[in-house]
Amino acid sequence: MTDERYAPYQDFLGVPAEAKPKRPARAAILPIPYDLTTSYQPGARRGPIAILEASTHLETFDEELGRETWEEVGIETLPAVVPDTAGPAATLERIERVAREVVSSGKFLVGLGGEHSVTAPLVRAVRGKHPGLGVLQLDAHADLRDSFEGSPHNHACVMRRVIDDGVPIAQVGIRSLTGEERALIRELGICTVFAPEAVEAPVSGWMTRLLSTLPEEVYVTVDLDAFDPAVMPATGTPEPGGLDWYRALSVLREVARRKRIVGFDVVELAPIPGNVAPDFLAAKLVYRLLGYAFLLERASH
Repeated sequence: MTDERYAPYQDFLGVPAEAKPKRPARAAILPIPYDLTTSYQPGARRGPIAILEASTHLETFDEELGRETWEEVGIETLPAVVPDTAGPAATLERIERVAREVVSSGKFLVGLGGEHSVTAPLVRAVRGKHPGLGVLQLDAHADLRDSFEGSPHNHACVMRRVIDDGVPIAQVGIRSLTGEERALIRELGICTVFAPEAVEAPVSGWMTRLLSTLPEEVYVTVDLDAFDPAVMPATGTPEPGGLDWYRALSVLREVARRKRIVGFDVVELAPIPGNVAPDFLAAKLVYRLLGYAFLLERASH
């Protein structure tokens, strides 16, 4: 579907073509430069290119895993999805079509946002291959509104759309929501680890509760505003409080050990000119999550 994509972006990590493994790549990175429904600070459309550019300065040796993830996994960077000027619904349909093509090719899908609304079509695409999956959401916001600013496809509605598709979710880091969203969490029994507990309590104290609500196969969506703004200021809707780097990794690591991650996205990076630290964090998070999904030894249940 080349008519629905831009020309290729910078390759993730920037590894020269002649140095890449000769076998087919197992993971495909799909940039989605879209932020039409951003409600506060725009700029997430520039997130994918910033992540890809920052990735070229990562050390390819993962110091935690002790592995060269790129060599063992094989990573392909795809052309970006072109937003459809007909509006949010048409754009999300386009994202789903392209993502389904990636998944049907047998590759592990990694979405680079862009605003958080792109997660719903990515989950639908991955669910076509993994029908029993659940979604782990790291986020500052519940994103459970039925509609916001006149659209059910707003970024503030993304997890409601996932639930509407019949997919179970679990949330970590939430610290901003409406009364209606809080009532829905209670009504549906959604496992939500609010920020005070997620940040201050030992992960072991609530991880069992989180894992018990997720099925064996998990899609992970990381809205970067899950991180504390002191660590990640480059988001459209920053919220005080939140996860630090090591707390976020401890959550993702344990989920990867106890479940099977079958796809993920990292969204809502709105780059700040002159401050590349958030871009680098996002790029390293993508690389570490790929390592967790493919190379981390899984614990027996």
